[in-house]
This record gives sequence, structure tokens and C-alpha cells, in this order.
Amino acid sequence: MEFRHEWKHVITEADRIAIRQRMGAVGRLDIHGQGGKYQVRSLYFDNLRDKALQEKLNGVSRREKFRIRLYDLDDRVIHLECKRKMAGLGHKDSCALTADEAHAIQHGQTDWMARDERMLVRELHHKMRTQGLAPKTLVDYTREAFVYPAGNVRVTLDHHIRTGLHRTDLLDPRCPTIPVPGDPILLEVKWDGFLPDVIRDVIQLDGVRSTAFSKYAACRMYD
Repeated sequence: MEFRHEWKHVITEADRIAIRQRMGAVGRLDIHGQGGKYQVRSLYFDNLRDKALQEKLNGVSRREKFRIRLYDLDDRVIHLECKRKMAGLGHKDSCALTADEAHAIQHGQTDWMARDERMLVRELHHKMRTQGLAPKTLVDYTREAFVYPAGNVRVTLDHHIRTGLHRTDLLDPRCPTIPVPGDPILLEVKWDGFLPDVIRDVIQLDGVRSTAFSKYAACRMYD
């Protein structure tokens, strides 16, 4: 299992504009979305004791979160993902789901998962049975993404973060969501073995420090 380095920074709107201009000069836009921008919707899982949320808030070094994700509300491309963290490094396992499979998981129709050939589907099923994982809430946001080949760098700007409160209607485009408190903007930087100096320079912002901000945790603030 290979882990990637990750930095997160909560930034201002002026910072977002500056980073977008700088990255446009040195990197390239993500090929997905319109002009590198797209809408992300994720359905996060947790148990009755809010294990994933509490581990994040308490800074547990080794933790994981399951989610189902789609882009621009297009149900032709849906992914089941597990984001794993260890000592500040990140790794993501992912596999494709059909709309019918995502709908079934969302509504607790899970018997088929135990026999599925995809390991991640079986793992989620096992943890739904043994840990009580279940769909918890929707997280919506707009993402602008840039890539830089050296170091396999990915720089993303996430804004207009919205919570579905306790709604879990992943595939319903009419599902209401509301802005999270403070309307935060998040800069994320991910890379493999090294972070090129040019990217360090591009993301340098006065007074901005690395943070442990979590969009999922922010979207649970109304609980």
C-alpha cells in the first residue's frame, strides 16, 4: 500500500484566486470537468458512535473513512472509496459502482456485497455488519484541480462546501444542502516522493499554516 503526502490549508477567496492564477501558469488543469472545475458529491459512512468523526477530531494517527462519490451528479461514473490515513500520510482505495449498486447500499440492501468480486465492496460490507457503518450524510462542494507531473502533484481548491445534514440521497439532484459554518475554502496539496520547489513557491501564502480541516467533520457541525 503506497501512501501520499498531503497538506491542507484553509484560505481566503483572495488566496484562491491567487493560487488558481499561479497554478495555471506552472501546471495544467485536471482533464475532468469544465475548465478543470467540477461539482463533487460524497456520501460518507459512520457508525452510531461516530467512529470516523471522533477519530478525526481526536487526531488518531491511523484511521479510515468510507464514502461513495460522484461528479457533476452524473450517475454513470460512481466510485466507492476508502480514504486511509497513517502518520499524516494518505492512501485511497477505490472501485467503480453502478447507480443501482449505490442505490442499494444507500438503502441497506447489502446481502449481495458479501459475494462481490471487488475487495473494497466486501470490506465495506464486513464493516457495515461488524462495526455498524451506515450512510451518514452528504457533502457537496465545487473543486478546481491542477496537476504537475514531477512528484505526481495534485493541487485542489474546494469551495462552496455544503452539508446534507442527515440526508443521504446521493443520486437525488433535488436533495437540499446548506452551506457549512464559515463558508471555508480549502487548499489541498498531494504528492508522492517529493514536492517540487516551484509548487512550494506557488502555494506559499502569508500567514497560512497547515491544518487538519475535514470537510466531513465540518458538515457534521449541525448535529
